[in-house]
Order: sequence, then structure tokens, then C-alpha cells
Amino acid sequence: MQRVFSAKDITEAHIVKGMLESFGIPAQVDGAYLQGGFGELPVIDLITVSVADEQYRHAKKLIEEYDRATPETPIAE
Repeated sequence: MQRVFSAKDITEAHIVKGMLESFGIPAQVDGAYLQGGFGELPVIDLITVSVADEQYRHAKKLIEEYDRATPETPIAE
């Protein structure tokens, strides 16, 4: 297994996991239960998404497309 994505929070990790699985790439979320131990403090690289070694390149490409489609800052209403 290789880490393919570092998420901001558990929700983002599961969104990416679901996206990968919708393309037939099994994925797992790691570190999900550690977030509660740190409370509201931001922790970098704590929650990650991993895929099998042979799926890494395809998953990385899909995540790059996801990152390009996701705005960095919230859109003001």
C-alpha cells in the first residue's frame, strides 16, 4: 500500500476514497481515529488515503484531476 493523498479532515479523506472506488480502485483511509486526539488543532499528514502499489499511478492521476477541480478557498455567496 502507498499513501496517495493527505486530507485536511476525515470528510475529505472519505470523499477521495469514494471517488477512487468509483473508478474501481480500492482505497483505505488511515489515521481517521487520530484526529479526535488532537481536537481542533490542524494536523498535517495525519489522515491519509492509501491504495495498492499497482494502483498508485492511476490513483495519483485521478487525485490530480480532483485537486484541479477543487477550489482552494470557499466561494463567497
